[in-house]
Amino acid sequence: MSIALVSIIVLVVGVIFVNGWTDAPNAIATAVSTRSITPKGGVMVAAVFNLLGVLVMTWISPKVAETISKLCNFDSIGGSGRSLVVLAAAMFAIVLWAVLAWFFGIPTSESHALIAGLTGSALALGGLDAINMSEWGKVFIGLGISSVLGFTFGYGINRGLEKTCRNLNRPKANRFFRRGERVMAGVMAFLHGAQDGQKFIGVFLLGLFLNGRVNKTADGFFVIPFWLMLLCALVMSLGTSIGGYRIIKSVGMDMVKLEVHQGFSSDLAAASCLLLSTLFGIPLSTTHTKTTSMVGVACSRRASAVDWRVVMEMISAWVITFPFCGLIGYLMAKLFLLIF
Repeated sequence: MSIALVSIIVLVVGVIFVNGWTDAPNAIATAVSTRSITPKGGVMVAAVFNLLGVLVMTWISPKVAETISKLCNFDSIGGSGRSLVVLAAAMFAIVLWAVLAWFFGIPTSESHALIAGLTGSALALGGLDAINMSEWGKVFIGLGISSVLGFTFGYGINRGLEKTCRNLNRPKANRFFRRGERVMAGVMAFLHGAQDGQKFIGVFLLGLFLNGRVNKTADGFFVIPFWLMLLCALVMSLGTSIGGYRIIKSVGMDMVKLEVHQGFSSDLAAASCLLLSTLFGIPLSTTHTKTTSMVGVACSRRASAVDWRVVMEMISAWVITFPFCGLIGYLMAKLFLLIF
């Protein structure tokens, strides 16, 4: 096993752990903020259903993993040795970006960082020929789904629910939606695992293939070993189990104040976007999707219900992640190629 492959494995495991720690709590943020579930209970629900999401959805429909593994033409440009070095540089760039974002207090998305880091390093290897534009097109579709569709679904679902339930007994309706929120917390965690787990499985597969340790099927994708699915699922679940209340507070409490039925609407909207995207192999940020659905729900009542300062901070982070993390990936790849 080459040093580059060992580095890729170690770094990807680290990124998966951080993803479970920082991203997964977003899945249960609204359920906690509406007091439908306790923070401790929510984190445990997220840990269990993240694990199940990685295992079950990767087995049923591994299309997101396929998209990520085909995003860049590492296997056809530069030879397997150079490609492994560049892939290791991409993972190092993603970890470096995460550390810099943490140090400067920039809220960021590991999903966007992963795509940017891979793309930047591939450009250093083979220029534009190293980018698979047909697969990259799915990234742009994902940005549209998580932004426009997330907001629209959140707005529309909440308006529809409020009209349908306006004559119901309020305490009884709240009890119903509180139970629904507990269910949706598990659904959101499951789909977070399905989306983000597959992204990292795609990187793992690419590294193993370049090292000759997995083969491709007749349709050009990889045979996914069960041990790889289990490893990614367990690492993400472990990260989630020690995930912080601070993440829940930032998304679920500081940005938007939601009532229990609004939290249910937000989770239903975000879950719909995530499920559709996962089935069609479109990678998107679960944090991005959850955030825009919450803003859509809040705006269905009044725009002043949103703390737009927090929203702008998150938008700024999303905007700068692609160019800056991509640049770091490019520079790290050039450096690694010179050293190794």
